[in-house]
Amino acid sequence: MTTRFATEAEIANWNQLIIANPDGGNVFASYEFAMQKISGGYKPRFVIINNLAVTVLEKNASILGKLWYLPKGPGVKSIKDLQAILEVLVPFAKKHHVFAIRIESELDRNEQPTLTRHGLIKAQPIIPNPSTITLDVSPDIDQILTGLPQKGRYAIKRAERDGVTVTPVKATDKNCQIMFDLLSETAEGKFGTRSYEYYRTFWQRFEAAGYGQLFFAYYNNQVVAGAYAMVYGQKSTYKDGASIRKRTAYGASHLLQWHVIKWAKSRGATLHDFCGSPPSDEINNPDHKHYGIGLFKTSFSKNVTDYIGCFDLVIQPQQYTAWTKLGEKVARRLHYHKHQDSYY
Repeated sequence: MTTRFATEAEIANWNQLIIANPDGGNVFASYEFAMQKISGGYKPRFVIINNLAVTVLEKNASILGKLWYLPKGPGVKSIKDLQAILEVLVPFAKKHHVFAIRIESELDRNEQPTLTRHGLIKAQPIIPNPSTITLDVSPDIDQILTGLPQKGRYAIKRAERDGVTVTPVKATDKNCQIMFDLLSETAEGKFGTRSYEYYRTFWQRFEAAGYGQLFFAYYNNQVVAGAYAMVYGQKSTYKDGASIRKRTAYGASHLLQWHVIKWAKSRGATLHDFCGSPPSDEINNPDHKHYGIGLFKTSFSKNVTDYIGCFDLVIQPQQYTAWTKLGEKVARRLHYHKHQDSYY
C-alpha cells in the first residue's frame, strides 16, 4: 500500500472520493466538515492510502507533537481492512510528528475486544452517534410509512389532522437564529450546545454545498419545531432537532421528521441515520440520560446500531500520556475560553 497526501485536484473532488470508499462515505468525513472543524483548532489533512480517501483532522499539541483524528474513518467495512490501513498509516504519521491516531470507523461494537487486543485504547466519542438508530428508506414511501411503529404513524397522522405544516426553508441568518433559539430551549438542563456561530456556519456551509436542509414545522402560523438534515451519498443524517418547550401540537416533531425522511429519499438516500441514541442494551433504561431521545427515535425504527466509537492508536507513548493527562484538558479549557464552546 502507498500512503500520501492528496493532490489539489483530488482535494477539489474530495467528497466523491469519500463517497467511493467501501463504507459508502460519511458526511462527517466530508470536505465541508473538515473545513468546519478549523474553528476547533484542527488543521484539515487529506490522505490517500492506495484508493482509500481518509479525512484527517490534525491537532497541534505544541512540543508533544500532533494528534491525528479520523472523523468516522477510515472508511472501511471490516476489522481486517482497518488493521491493514493502520499498519501503513502509522509510519507515515510518525514522519509527520504524530504521537497518536484517533479512529472512529463505523464497525460493529463487537469488534472492540479485537481492537484492544491489538493495543488500541478506548477514547471518548466525538461524533454523537457511537450508538444510533437507522431506518431503511429504500422501499417506496407508502411502504416506509406503513412499516413505522404504530406510535410514530399515529403521531404523524394526528399532526397532519390538527393542522401542523412542514416547510423546508433557507438557512438565512434569521432562520438560523430561530433554529438556534429552539435548540437552546430544548437543550436547557438536558444536554450541551455549541455556540450560535458554530451552528450558523455549519448549517449554511452544508446548504451551500448542496448536502444540508433546514426544516420548520408550523402550528397556527408559529414555528413549533425545527430540524436540520443532510444527505451524503446514499445516507441521510438527522443532524439537529428542536421544538418549543410548551407543546402546542401533538406530533409536530414526528411530522417534521417524516418530511425529513421524504426529502432524504427524494435525494437518493437509502438509509436514514437518526444520529444518536442510547446503546442497544440501554435503550429501554429510563435512567439513561438520552432515554427521551431514544423514545422519540424508536417511534420510527427499532433498529439500534452500536459502533466501536473512538479508539486511539498510540505511536509515541510518552507524548500520548502527557496529552491525555494534561494536554487535552488544557486544550479544551483554552477552546472554551476563546469560543464559549464546550465541544472542540
